[in-house]
Amino acid sequence: MTIRTSVPVAFASLVALGSLTDWTAHLPAAHAAEANDKAAFVPPPESAIPQGKFGDEVRLGEKIFREPGMHAAAYVGNDLRCSNCHLDAGRLAGSAPMWGAYVSYPAYRSKNGHVNSFEERLQGCFRFSMNGKAPPLGDPVLVALESYSFFLAKGLPIDEAPPGRGFPALPKPDTKPDYNRGAQVYADHCAACHGGDGLGQSADGKIVFPPLWGPRSYNWGAGMGSIKNAAEFIHANMPLGMGGSLTPQQAWDVATYVDSQVRPQDPRFTGNVAETRAKFHDNPNSMYGQTIDGAVLGDPAVTPPAGTVPEAAASEPGK
Repeated sequence: MTIRTSVPVAFASLVALGSLTDWTAHLPAAHAAEANDKAAFVPPPESAIPQGKFGDEVRLGEKIFREPGMHAAAYVGNDLRCSNCHLDAGRLAGSAPMWGAYVSYPAYRSKNGHVNSFEERLQGCFRFSMNGKAPPLGDPVLVALESYSFFLAKGLPIDEAPPGRGFPALPKPDTKPDYNRGAQVYADHCAACHGGDGLGQSADGKIVFPPLWGPRSYNWGAGMGSIKNAAEFIHANMPLGMGGSLTPQQAWDVATYVDSQVRPQDPRFTGNVAETRAKFHDNPNSMYGQTIDGAVLGDPAVTPPAGTVPEAAASEPGK
């Protein structure tokens, strides 16, 4: 049993664009200003990275951020990059910038029920968004990413919610989000980049636009698996260079469509779909455990495994 994926989806061009180097150079000036007008803070440029051992660590962190599958392969199980969701290599306000996250931790997270350090938060990204394995605390990969985030936050006061952090809040839709309307939004605005099947696109053997669902995308435990999170990201940042061009209703609809597709299993899977939904997905923003096209999302019969990483992955960052 399979879930229909042939209808193009508008979310595709959203996330994938973040994989392009210096993609903000292609944004209209008005949009670039809009993306940052709520945040007076501007992270330091790459030219400000210092020389020496610490600077080397920052540069390694940026490399991992841009190409985790190359520089942190032991912990990555899909075709996504950190910069697919944290646009402009984690610099862009309104796209979950890393400078905004760094100054907001330690913080309590209901997702795992305790106060998390910044490194613990990064572990979750590898486990869920990258469908991989969490590097152990103190691992060189985490140290490098933390160093890069620290550098980006230089001069920003510690604050639980600095302007520009996360994704801009999006009003609730006028009508209930709809899968079929979302399919049309995807076809009209997203499929050209992410493909009608949502599996992304490659050029010369390199992923150019990442997959939004399927075995090589984020798993059911990822933050982008929340319709609310996806809708906020989409409305603020997608399609590429046209953030804010979709209506809130369109953003909610297409997020519903994208997050109603087959993707890797939640690594917290208890062995029972209904039990896993009740424990981790019992809210209207998750489609886990719901039936689409006759199949139950999360059913092992149609769900790729969680935590898939290459058999011969490198064990050291930078390899």
